[in-house]
Amino acid sequence: MFSPQGPSVRELAMQALSSVEGGYDRLALKFDHTPFRTPDGVLDATAGALRPLGPFGRGLDVCTGTGAGMRVLSSLCQGPIVGADFSAGMLAQARRAHPDAGWVRADVRALPFAGAFDLAVSFGALGHFLAAERPALFAGVYRALRPGGAFAFPVGAPPPMTSGSYWALLGFDLAMRVRNAVWRPPFVMYYRTGPLHAVQGDLTASGFTVTTLPLTALGPREDGSPRCRLVLARKAGTP
Repeated sequence: MFSPQGPSVRELAMQALSSVEGGYDRLALKFDHTPFRTPDGVLDATAGALRPLGPFGRGLDVCTGTGAGMRVLSSLCQGPIVGADFSAGMLAQARRAHPDAGWVRADVRALPFAGAFDLAVSFGALGHFLAAERPALFAGVYRALRPGGAFAFPVGAPPPMTSGSYWALLGFDLAMRVRNAVWRPPFVMYYRTGPLHAVQGDLTASGFTVTTLPLTALGPREDGSPRCRLVLARKAGTP
């Protein structure tokens, strides 16, 4: 599915009936051949928006998956870069692709770091966390950063109600809610549980100072507003 090297419909169905960790372990070998992998254009736009704020020392990719975020960290960070994820299968693929990076298998709701990084990034991961879990995630990232450190991740603008994308995402979320109501273990993957204002509020409650930057490299929507924004959360203090 998606490409000759991508997963079959059967493999995707098996993933959907697994836990989040088990599902990504199953999908790891073919993940980079699916649309779920963050496009290089988004990664490069993020790096371009962050570059004027650097240079940075050590970097952390939160929910690294197969390591796509290393493309950003390696271009911005002068010190070691580390990826954290709880899927052993995804981390195995990441190690093969980026042998010079460090890797930590961990539940990112309880990151095992304190004051270790100058920049943390994350791509495409927020949909795997219920709203009630975001405070623990953001508190862990805050703790992992040094004073003055930054946590950055892109957020796409929601599609208008008149678009097919809006109804496709709504249908996906409804299907996942039905699946999780009747099947265990749950597979948490929702596209509409993290509106920007709610995410900003949780970041602020965790101690961050939050701003957003338009990712102009990705172009505007039809109404002229940014297609995608970079959420930039700063930890207080001097870098």
